Amino acid sequence: MPIELAAAIQATRLAELRAGLDALWPAWPPAVTLEIGCGHGHFLNAYAQAHPEEFCLGIDLIADRIERAQKKAHRARLTNLAFFQAEARLLLQALPAEACFSRIFVLFPDPWPKRRHHKNRLMQPEFLTAMAHRASPGSKLHFRTDHEPYFTAATETVNQHPEWQLVSEPWPFEFVTVFQSRAVTHYSFTAGLRLSRP
Repeated sequence: MPIELAAAIQATRLAELRAGLDALWPAWPPAVTLEIGCGHGHFLNAYAQAHPEEFCLGIDLIADRIERAQKKAHRARLTNLAFFQAEARLLLQALPAEACFSRIFVLFPDPWPKRRHHKNRLMQPEFLTAMAHRASPGSKLHFRTDHEPYFTAATETVNQHPEWQLVSEPWPFEFVTVFQSRAVTHYSFTAGLRLSRP
């Protein structure tokens, strides 16, 4: 795909996402719960139903997944939940200035197991920095994977980051999705913002 065409498509997606988020936020509080890579929305639909006082936003790259997630929310008549097709970096560009996150879930992201593909992993220092700048005080980042090497690498990335640190606390909400039920095992951590940030 020519660079000019790719840039035009990206600009269109950004404008559409920005319009959708701008329309949503006047009715929502500034701080919301975010799930990155929400899939068909099983987890976030269950979470939003169990936490009606929280407003929840799910994003995924694939349009069909978002459509299925939205149908679940509509059937459950959930008014505290919305889904958008977007990748995390695009979402951060499109968010209204006042928007921030009180809780962030990253559940079973693509582990990109081959070393030459590690650069594609979501849990990178740049991602953590960007999320820290959109995190409300006391915000938590919850990460879960079935790929132990990715878990180890993500843990090290958080430990070395100036704005996040691992915290010892119970997993906030258990809901076994189809994907998780098929995993032989899984590994989880929770990170919080450091008290003294640069």
